[in-house]
Amino acid sequence: MEQRNNKPVVHLISKPDNMLKTIYTACRTCYSADYPINIYESVDDEEKMLKLIKRVIGSGHYSTIEHIQVSFAISNVSRACTHQLVRHRHMSFSQKSQRYVKEKGQFDYIIPPTIDKNPELREKFINFMAQVSDQYQEFVDAGIPAEDARFVLPNAAASSLVTSLNLRELIHLANLRLCTRAQYEIRMMVKAMCDALTAEEPWLKDYLVPKCERLGFCDEDKSCGRKITQAELFAKAGI
Repeated sequence: MEQRNNKPVVHLISKPDNMLKTIYTACRTCYSADYPINIYESVDDEEKMLKLIKRVIGSGHYSTIEHIQVSFAISNVSRACTHQLVRHRHMSFSQKSQRYVKEKGQFDYIIPPTIDKNPELREKFINFMAQVSDQYQEFVDAGIPAEDARFVLPNAAASSLVTSLNLRELIHLANLRLCTRAQYEIRMMVKAMCDALTAEEPWLKDYLVPKCERLGFCDEDKSCGRKITQAELFAKAGI
């Protein structure tokens, strides 16, 4: 079975209706004697809300954005990708189980672009996936439980999940995984998550970026050259 779509499929399925007002209320409450509900119900000036939010987030007071929870439905990503994603803290995951869901016929899989662009290696990859599928099916037909037959399934096997996280963690996720040093697949997936949210909340575009865009420099051991390195920055400052 030839795979034609190697791109993650991402949909935003849940977010607060009044995200700006909620964050603004949290920010303003810290500096106001008024009741939070009065702040929430009285504000309707988007420019005013954004001005305060930008200042508070810029000062590092990230607790104010932890009140915002968003959820995504994600599919057509490899198990290799999801294994990277679940390493992130403060996220919730509900993923397709290889223990309870039996694969029928050729399982879906993701072909890395480095292999996909080489016709000879791509054919070998596809043939190998077919062999793995046949072996998996042989085990299942022989009465082996799916939870044991799955041991032959590769990292390339496609998966689906629902994941939820607060805005602070999403910004952190974007800062790390939109970096060019992140693996291509999780970079594509996180980019799709960010795009889905900023389509409805465009003010977040300044925050859902690689960390070098927020820091102004690159703090990675190896830089892609997009920004000045931390070592170069310190050298210029005489540090």
